[in-house]
Amino acid sequence: MKSLYFNEDHELFRESVVEYVNKKKPFFDQWEEERQVPKSVWKEMGDMGFLGLMYDEKYGGSNVDFFYSVILMEEMAKAGNAGLLGGFSVHSYMATNHINNIGSEELKQKYLVPSIAGDILGAIAFTEPNAGSDVQGITTFAKKEGDHYIINGSKTYITSGCSADYFLTLCKTEAGFDIIVIDGAAPGITRNKLNKIGLHSSDTAEIFFQDVKIPLTNRVGNEGMGFYYVMESFQLERLCCAIMAIGAMDTIIAETLEFMKNRKAFGRPIAYFQVLRHRLADYCTELECIRSLTYETCWRFMNGEYVIKQASMCKLKATELQNQVVAGCLQMHGGAGYMEDYPIARYFRDARVGTIYGGSSEIMREIIAKVVVDEVQFGKVYK
Repeated sequence: MKSLYFNEDHELFRESVVEYVNKKKPFFDQWEEERQVPKSVWKEMGDMGFLGLMYDEKYGGSNVDFFYSVILMEEMAKAGNAGLLGGFSVHSYMATNHINNIGSEELKQKYLVPSIAGDILGAIAFTEPNAGSDVQGITTFAKKEGDHYIINGSKTYITSGCSADYFLTLCKTEAGFDIIVIDGAAPGITRNKLNKIGLHSSDTAEIFFQDVKIPLTNRVGNEGMGFYYVMESFQLERLCCAIMAIGAMDTIIAETLEFMKNRKAFGRPIAYFQVLRHRLADYCTELECIRSLTYETCWRFMNGEYVIKQASMCKLKATELQNQVVAGCLQMHGGAGYMEDYPIARYFRDARVGTIYGGSSEIMREIIAKVVVDEVQFGKVYK
């Protein structure tokens, strides 16, 4: 049946993505053990055109519609290495997104162009030890001195924090809040790698800034508008979270069904026990519901609508469902599900952070309530 969202060109692109990720699968276990994706992978993805799908061709991008990005994130999620996908999504849809939308031409040439090529890796540094979803609680301060900022403070839980070449950093300033590009090689930066439950292929770090000197020209967008830029960018970030959760669930359910067909108990495959097959039927039904909502929201986003309510709903439902599905599917594996020899164990560990990063489920509910109950109107700030 013809899709409402994907055409023949989309499907040809999907084939190229699947071919690439299948070539990388043999390295997944190695990356998990090393707690790092090699920098060469980003260059490969840049050469494939995967790092600039949304961006203008003059910067090395492809300028294709958003459903190419949906395909890329879904198929990478299906491949089963959420750590790789986490670093990729932060680089391509968060760090570079700000520079593309509101960065100066100088910043685009210095950071966006090599980022799309895969020559450098970007990260976002918003979260602090005492300020996560409460962005207004940020205390990292950027003080003007001549034609530079002097930055002091710290950030934590930063995806690609150890390997990133630059950070889109939200700082408190005399004007309010500003997003400043901090070069990773700047003197005064210290990085400390953190140990996580899952997402082992993605390095995560806390970052310390001590009298870091950064040119004023590294500010992204208009002065004092950083908080509002971050709020607007969250709709894309949360859509990405939903898309990745959907792709992951496709694989979790498919691999669990295959296991159930081969695992026998009491003389027959466990796929034929009603309690298990009905539970799987429920998972598949809910998955298709959130897929439909997410695709529609992606379409609205692509066509210029401000979808903060819908994106929050997608992120909330998809990530909470993923945790439910992976826990239930691990249970269906029995003792095998608790063994690292089976991929379901990694899927279980990796899924847990979904309801936390990108805005916790509690924050998603509050945003939705503000729109639905308080009738708050959110508007665009990107110009």
